[in-house]
Amino acid sequence: MRLVSTLSSLLLAASLVWPVTDAAAQSGVRIGYVNTERILRDAAPAKAAQRKLEEEFRERDRELQTLAEQLKSMGEALERDRAILTETERRRRQRDFADLEKDFQRKQREFREDLNQRRNEELAQVLERANRAIRQLADSERFDLIVQEAVYASPRIDITDQVLKALTD
Repeated sequence: MRLVSTLSSLLLAASLVWPVTDAAAQSGVRIGYVNTERILRDAAPAKAAQRKLEEEFRERDRELQTLAEQLKSMGEALERDRAILTETERRRRQRDFADLEKDFQRKQREFREDLNQRRNEELAQVLERANRAIRQLADSERFDLIVQEAVYASPRIDITDQVLKALTD
């Protein structure tokens, strides 16, 4: 029943929008679509931002990998030597392991938070440049409307390649 209701709603919406888009096409209104996901993945500034982030966070990533390896070997040694360790030595090693694990988790969380913050900053700059390029393209090509989010966009109105080219120049 719910599916039928949803389909009915979609058909109603399509029937309401179709005359508007048909009228726009007949009146010479130019509409374009930009795939933001492709811009953030394929644009030269996006790729440069990704390389910049990788370089910026490379050392911290290596430190985390080293810490993870240290944690793994410490855990393996604790399991391997458990039978021959005194109770005091076993507790000390377990405490050292737990402390190292907490330190690792804290550093890993901080790394993710810092990386996400920097990624958002870099992507915001890429989007700002892309939006400027889109506005320039809209002015020069006389577009009346350019959308970046759509459920569907015909390849005929997709101007993503033009925006990518503008960002490369």
